[in-house]
Amino acid sequence: MRHNPLSFSAHKQDALVLPSRSQCLELMSAHGMLPNIREHSFQVNRVALVLGEALAAAGYDLHLPLIEAGALLHDLGKTPCLKNGQKHAEWGAVLLTELGYPEVAQIVKEHVYLASDPASPQPLRETDVVNYADKRVLHTRVVLLSERFADLMERYGRTPEALERLAALEIKFRVLEDKIFAPLDLNAVDLLQLNDRRDQ
Repeated sequence: MRHNPLSFSAHKQDALVLPSRSQCLELMSAHGMLPNIREHSFQVNRVALVLGEALAAAGYDLHLPLIEAGALLHDLGKTPCLKNGQKHAEWGAVLLTELGYPEVAQIVKEHVYLASDPASPQPLRETDVVNYADKRVLHTRVVLLSERFADLMERYGRTPEALERLAALEIKFRVLEDKIFAPLDLNAVDLLQLNDRRDQ
């Protein structure tokens, strides 16, 4: 069994303060989350939980309620930041820290750019799972990384430097994808079946 020293022991899980699913939905409403961003968040949550459950079954020490809260709230700052121009990951992380959810805040902070290199030998974290799940969801559809990054390059690759950054980022996410699926019976294509599920 693989033990993740960067994750949560049973003792720490007992002490971990997390918002419940209903509290996550209340936070979405309180901060005016647009319907399309809400649906995106639900789909990211589906992907993240499928992966989290599979990794936990494979022996990884991951805390599924933390994955769920992080996935549901990863874009909490997106709607407010469309108006104020701030970076939504940072805005959401600050808010969640102030609310007393620092572990969820860390996932939100890293959902765009991971603080660690996926190629490092460190065990998978809840943050890695949510970050990867977000990269697999284009709007509300689960897609392959190739389609997700093609969209990112079309929308944000306005300069050669931007295209280079996105190409480098895609390589990092392919490394993370390999790391996630290596111990699993699932593969990246299997996640596309989640497009048939629309439960909340």
